[in-house]
Amino acid sequence: MKLLAVAVCLVSLGVPALATAQYSTGPEFPLPAIRSEPISEVFNAQWFNYLANVNEADKELNHDLRRASDREDIADAWEEYAVELVDADKDYVKAMRKRGYRVGRVSLLASRN
Repeated sequence: MKLLAVAVCLVSLGVPALATAQYSTGPEFPLPAIRSEPISEVFNAQWFNYLANVNEADKELNHDLRRASDREDIADAWEEYAVELVDADKDYVKAMRKRGYRVGRVSLLASRN
């Protein structure tokens, strides 16, 4: 089952690359990162919901880019895509926190010597 889950993850994560490759005019800002692994390596319904949300955002991006008639439409499509990726990640992290899983953070403190 875990191997199947990894295969689904890899296939679904290839979709954003197709969207950016098909339309060479990408966004003028960096896109939010798409998770390649679930939090705490837990393949649960929340992880698959996250992947489904990312795939839906990719489909909408491709649809919007195909229908774009000018630069403003293209920019709007990429902005909407970025917002949807952020929302999907926030929802996923919130659901995992509710279940007791935490996202790790690294903080670096500078010292004066």
